[in-house]
Amino acid sequence: MVKYAAPTMLSAPSLLLAALLLASCGGGEQQAAPPPGPPQVGVIEVRQQAVTLSNELPGRTSAYETSEVRPQVNGLVLARLFQEGDFVRAGQPLYRIDPSPYQAQVASAQAAVARARAAITSSQALARRYGELVKINAISRQDFENATTSAQQAQADVAAQQAALRTAQIDLGRTTVRAAISGRIGRSTFTTGALVTAAQTEPLTTIQRLDPIYVDIQQSSADLLRLRQQILSGALSRGGGAARVKLKLEDGSDYGPEGTLKFADVTVDPATGSQVIRAQFANSRGLLLPGMFVRAVLVEGTQANAMLVPQRGVSRDEKGNPTVLVVGAGDKVEMRVLTAPRTIGDNWLVTAGLKLGDRVIVEGAQNLRPGTAVKAVPYNPNAAAPQGAAQGGGQPGAAAAGQAK
Repeated sequence: MVKYAAPTMLSAPSLLLAALLLASCGGGEQQAAPPPGPPQVGVIEVRQQAVTLSNELPGRTSAYETSEVRPQVNGLVLARLFQEGDFVRAGQPLYRIDPSPYQAQVASAQAAVARARAAITSSQALARRYGELVKINAISRQDFENATTSAQQAQADVAAQQAALRTAQIDLGRTTVRAAISGRIGRSTFTTGALVTAAQTEPLTTIQRLDPIYVDIQQSSADLLRLRQQILSGALSRGGGAARVKLKLEDGSDYGPEGTLKFADVTVDPATGSQVIRAQFANSRGLLLPGMFVRAVLVEGTQANAMLVPQRGVSRDEKGNPTVLVVGAGDKVEMRVLTAPRTIGDNWLVTAGLKLGDRVIVEGAQNLRPGTAVKAVPYNPNAAAPQGAAQGGGQPGAAAAGQAK
């Protein structure tokens, strides 16, 4: 026979405690957290604006004028009349070559002129006498014509001897070697006592005019062709003036005065596919020297209706094409492939792939997929980035590229 235990009667306090526990459990299920809303992203609205396009290219400085000083007569150098490295002016004496042989040539030429003049006096007098005699048939006509010809030849001899005298005087003057241009003179490669010749290939010294100064810039012929086409089509404007050029020196500092573009070489180097562009700069302080390496910032012109997108919002797909994420219809994420040929500061210049009013995501795009609903707010670059948000454009693009496969 089975015995059953009598049910235990609960006291009133126990019943009250059980009721409270049941009530608390039921209430927790009714107050569960609501589902999370769409993620918030920072966007910028695509607008058109005028931008100045520039291109940084390597270049070398070269003198505005260069004169290699060479002797034009033979002889010994008797004196050097300048200090190496000084500024010399056109016409200033630089060297003195032994003038003795040329002084003798001048004296000889002067004597020849005097002899020719004496001969012309005698021949002219003879021609006059023969002229009177031929009238009375005292001499033959042939003798008169011979005397007249001799007088004319004597006149020609005088002219020839005067020319020889002038040549000798020029050679004597060339024994003083003078500066052909004004500028900074270099070191002298010949000293006092050196024998120099008129046909020598090595210059005595070199003079360079450095104010103004040229900068020769290497630019791709394809880029130069594109620039010309943009100017001709009206897409790029220079304001009716020559292109402006700025310089960065070897230490990275900016060279103050701006230069002007003078010309582009008419020949393309077949080895490099580049053309030489020459710019001219003022150099009153003598800071630029020939042969210096510089970086030339060529201001190409102004594009009136340009679209710029921050670099942090642009990345590359698996094909290397630039892409962005935009907030499209229904506040959903869309991916766009761009045509962005160049950067301007911290932005990409976009020529295709976006239209005015598009909202480009530049913050908070980490791990977003195309089609995801988001909450778009204007991007504030001065605000602190929220925790977990992407700090650059690389990760959003990488995520989008992963979803585009």
